[in-house]
Amino acid sequence: MAVVRQAGRGSSGAGAPFEAILLAAGESRRMGYPKPLLKLGARTFIEILAAAMLQSVERLIVVVGAHAGAVRGAIPADSRIVVVENPDYLRGQLSSIKAALPHIGPAAGGALVHLADHPMVRAESFAAVIDGYRRAGRPIVIARYQGRRGHPVLFARELFGELAAAPEDQGARAVVAADPARVAYVDVDDPGVLTDLDTPEDLERAGLARPPAAGETPGRRSAR
Repeated sequence: MAVVRQAGRGSSGAGAPFEAILLAAGESRRMGYPKPLLKLGARTFIEILAAAMLQSVERLIVVVGAHAGAVRGAIPADSRIVVVENPDYLRGQLSSIKAALPHIGPAAGGALVHLADHPMVRAESFAAVIDGYRRAGRPIVIARYQGRRGHPVLFARELFGELAAAPEDQGARAVVAADPARVAYVDVDDPGVLTDLDTPEDLERAGLARPPAAGETPGRRSAR
């Protein structure tokens, strides 16, 4: 059961539909293999997350970059998924959020932002964050497990301009930290919101297989 913790002012647009942004543009240097293409069971991280997120949102914007061709090929064929390539992926995650924002539909009340290296988040947790926004009305809603905040994070449309203007060296956390009164936390019974799989050792700790050997890594960039 999700519990909403909040402080401060409310937000508008609580009844609007939501869309989502899945960040899958990174180099995956510490993993040595593109993280969106790693598998949890028989499915890749990107397949698992697309299926889970689309249970709660109307459209999903997947941002690709370093391994664009290979990641594109693993994204499920679904009319609700839009793929955006970020040529500036080396500038960090916020650059990918900025690349995605213009593709969010005009009717959407906000964007649910998630990372491709957090594949263990349950579908129910994505739904809980959106529900937490509808109940608390804060423009930023963050999933939390046992007092520790994680992902996903929801940003209401009213903050899109602020995200677009934020310094990329500080990331979206600069927007989150700007005013704690704008933030609500949704406590979920889901350790996946904290499970960040950045290295082969992270995979082992999570009970997953190590990544394929370096020689099996897909090409870094492919012709479009």
